[in-house]
Amino acid sequence: MNKVSVVQAKAHFSEILAKVESGHDVLITRRGAPVARLSGVERVKNPLRLDAIDAFRASLKPTQERSADLIRRMRDESL
Repeated sequence: MNKVSVVQAKAHFSEILAKVESGHDVLITRRGAPVARLSGVERVKNPLRLDAIDAFRASLKPTQERSADLIRRMRDESL
């Protein structure tokens, strides 16, 4: 894990973010004491495709009920 001071983090933030994006963790310290840790986030592996969304919508049966009424009914039935 890389350690950087707050001053270094401010001065080289873009470079630190590039390290984090490449999989490294960065520990930010103030006067030698750790105050924060930067780590990457897990990226979405399979984002929704528009054709899949369209296929899902096509599979739904149409209804005459307003969505607000449907939600209220579903809420009340679950109580």
